[in-house]
Amino acid sequence: MESNQLRAETPRPPQGGGGGGGSGFSAILTVFLSFIAIFVMVLSNYMMMNQSPSTIRNGLSILHQVPEGHVGVYWRGGALQKTITDPGFHLKLPFITHYEPVQVTLQTDQVRDIPCGTKGGVMINFEKIEVVHRLHKDHVHDTLLNYGVQYDNTWIYDKIHHEINQFCSSHSLQQVYIDVFDQIDEKMKDSLQGDCTLYAPGIEIMSVRVTKPTIPESIRRNFEQMEEERTKVLIAIEKQRVVEKEAETSKKLAISEAEKIANVSKILMEQKLMEKDSARKQQEIENQIYMAREKSLADAYFYRVLKEAEVNKLKLTPQFLELKFIEAIADNTKNFLGEKIGGNQQRKREQTKLKSSIVTPRIHPLGTFYLAKPKRQM
Repeated sequence: MESNQLRAETPRPPQGGGGGGGSGFSAILTVFLSFIAIFVMVLSNYMMMNQSPSTIRNGLSILHQVPEGHVGVYWRGGALQKTITDPGFHLKLPFITHYEPVQVTLQTDQVRDIPCGTKGGVMINFEKIEVVHRLHKDHVHDTLLNYGVQYDNTWIYDKIHHEINQFCSSHSLQQVYIDVFDQIDEKMKDSLQGDCTLYAPGIEIMSVRVTKPTIPESIRRNFEQMEEERTKVLIAIEKQRVVEKEAETSKKLAISEAEKIANVSKILMEQKLMEKDSARKQQEIENQIYMAREKSLADAYFYRVLKEAEVNKLKLTPQFLELKFIEAIADNTKNFLGEKIGGNQQRKREQTKLKSSIVTPRIHPLGTFYLAKPKRQM
């Protein structure tokens, strides 16, 4: 009964024009509270997604900046947009549009602590592997659409772990640590680039740098001892090579010296031969000159004798003989005493005429002249 009375006594709100203002204020308040509720829900959603403070700030901001070497990528309501912006300032809707900068220049990812087991069952650990790669701007949308902003987790970090374990499982510790260690860089690069080209063509692998793996201490000491022994062997081999090179050098020097002496002797011999040949030719020329001169003298003498003989033949006349006789008598004056001087002189004349008539001169041709060899002057 009392409750019914109280309910009956509760005043009712007045109806009419005065109630319109109160309902309008209530509507505004409802919209404001709804807006605050949506903001809280969006903020909690960001927090639940474990977003970083910078990501939350990018979602709440209207004006944002894309740094150099990056492009701006946008999500609206969780859906990736095809719009990609260049470096600079840009505008977006807060809470609705989310923005992330994506690097399109060279970047280096360091993959650390990669355990693997060799073919022989020895566990080793690669402390650090560096991968230098780049995402092409034309493939940013497709790459992020398929693999997200952290695309390098799939194609760099996880892939390096897989490839290193594959490599170690097919090689022994000796091969991984020493023999083929210098080939791991190229093998990793080729393997990563092959899969990226096939499934994520926008990712380009530039280079891979692999550090020396960490191996058990006992095995490491064995390898160090082996390396020491190998170093000693290499030193011995190198010393032997040095000795061989020195011997070869000495041999070449001796051969060069002998060839030099031989060449000098050959040159001196040729010089002497040329001198002898020149002296021989000079002697031949002198002999020819001497023979020509002697022949000329002989011919002249022969011609003179021949002409003298002809002249003498022409002179052998009685008158010439008488002239010569008179000249001889005139040169040899003799005094004769006696009565018959004239008779004796007459008889001598007659005897002289008789002799001149009997004489018949003959001229014989000269034979061949042989020249005596001249004595060679020393």
